[in-house]
Amino acid sequence: MSPRLDPAALKQLFLEARTQNKWLPKDVPDPLLRELIDVMKMAPTSANCSPARIIFVKSREAKERLKPMLAPGNVDKTMSAPVSAIIGHDMAFYERLPQLFPHADAKSWFVGKSEHIGLTAFRNGSLQGAYLMLAARALGLDIGAMSGFDNAKVDAEFFKDTTVKSNFICNIGYGDPSGVMARSPRFTFDEMAIIV
Repeated sequence: MSPRLDPAALKQLFLEARTQNKWLPKDVPDPLLRELIDVMKMAPTSANCSPARIIFVKSREAKERLKPMLAPGNVDKTMSAPVSAIIGHDMAFYERLPQLFPHADAKSWFVGKSEHIGLTAFRNGSLQGAYLMLAARALGLDIGAMSGFDNAKVDAEFFKDTTVKSNFICNIGYGDPSGVMARSPRFTFDEMAIIV
């Protein structure tokens, strides 16, 4: 059995973690981004399908390419973030199943089944995006996920000539506490869950 995380770890990952809107001018080094992927990729997906594809938008030139696709309220926080991760999902993920799930003919579960492909890619890509966020927090980074951007334009600009579709963007870096908003209310257990 896995041991329970200590209170400090729970605070860092969930209880005191906050969405960041302002960023300190501190670089996130490339080796740390590689470590981030190496951590998040170990979390589970169905049939190990691993559809997430991530572009770390870090250079000033790449940020300028992304800027016109952002909703107005997301421009400043994205342009000032050290890294903006575009989390996408590969709609042809099943082509890699012989490599990733070699003990079964999992590719045949998807070929010609566009609805099944779409649901699986989106669901598991979203899971991997959440894993990325938790892994970033575990590695001492702050995050600010968002959906306010033009997906079609991002896909045309960053995933051109691929089978990848964007899902959401997550800014990554070291947060400036002055940009954190007051925490919004959360549901009680009884408002969101039952035990049967």
